[in-house]
Amino acid sequence: MILEAQYYIFAVKLQSAIMQNIKNIIFDYGNVIFNIDYTKVQEAFKKLGINNVEDFYGHKQQDAVFNALERGDISNAEFRDRIREISGKPELTNEQIDNAWNAIFLEIPEGNHDLLLKAKSKYRTFLLSNTNAIHYDYFNDYLKKHYNLDNNDAMFEKTYFSHIVRKRKPESAIFAQVLTENNLKPEETLFIDDSPQHLVTAKALGIQTYLMTAPDNIQQFFKREKLV
Repeated sequence: MILEAQYYIFAVKLQSAIMQNIKNIIFDYGNVIFNIDYTKVQEAFKKLGINNVEDFYGHKQQDAVFNALERGDISNAEFRDRIREISGKPELTNEQIDNAWNAIFLEIPEGNHDLLLKAKSKYRTFLLSNTNAIHYDYFNDYLKKHYNLDNNDAMFEKTYFSHIVRKRKPESAIFAQVLTENNLKPEETLFIDDSPQHLVTAKALGIQTYLMTAPDNIQQFFKREKLV
C-alpha cells in the first residue's frame, strides 16, 4: 500500500511537470467544448419511423456515409439520399433528415468560451474537429443566436474541420497537418479529445493527450492542472 501511494504521488507530480511544459493546446469540439449526445440522433431518427437506426449509426459503429460526409467526399444531397436508402424511408424530406442529424447537439456550458479565451492568451490554441457541412452550419447558427459570433475563429489561433481539410481523426495526416502548418513541437502540445482512438494516433506522434470523459470537463481540468 505504501508503494502504491508513493507511485500515485509520483505520477501526479510527473503529470503536473508535463503540463507545465505545454505551449500549445489542440481542442476537440464535441463533448469537450460543445456537449453532444449520439443517442439523441438515434431517438430523432426513430421518431421519423426509422426502426433500423442502430444498424447504420452509433458512436462506435456507423455506415461509411458518415465518414465520407466528415471528409467532405460527398455532398449534403448525397448524404441525405443515402439516409433515405439505408433507412428504407424515401419520403423523408431534407429538413427532417437535417433536424434529426443535428439533434446530436445539446449546449455549450456556461464559462467554456471564457476559458478558451483565457487559454488563447497563454497558449497557442487550435480546434480540431471531425464534423461535416450540415453540423458546421448548425453550430455556427447556434453561435450567432446565443453568442453573436459568426464562428469559432475568435477563440483559437486556427481551426481545423475535417470536411474542409478533407482528412479526419484518427488519421495521422490531420494531426501532422496541424503540427507542420503551425510549427508545433509535439512534446510541447496537448491534445484534448473524448475519443480514445483519436488519442492513440496523437500519442504515436509524440503529442501529449488527455481523454475528456464526463463528469469531467475542460473548466475542471484546466483548474485542476493550473493551466490558466
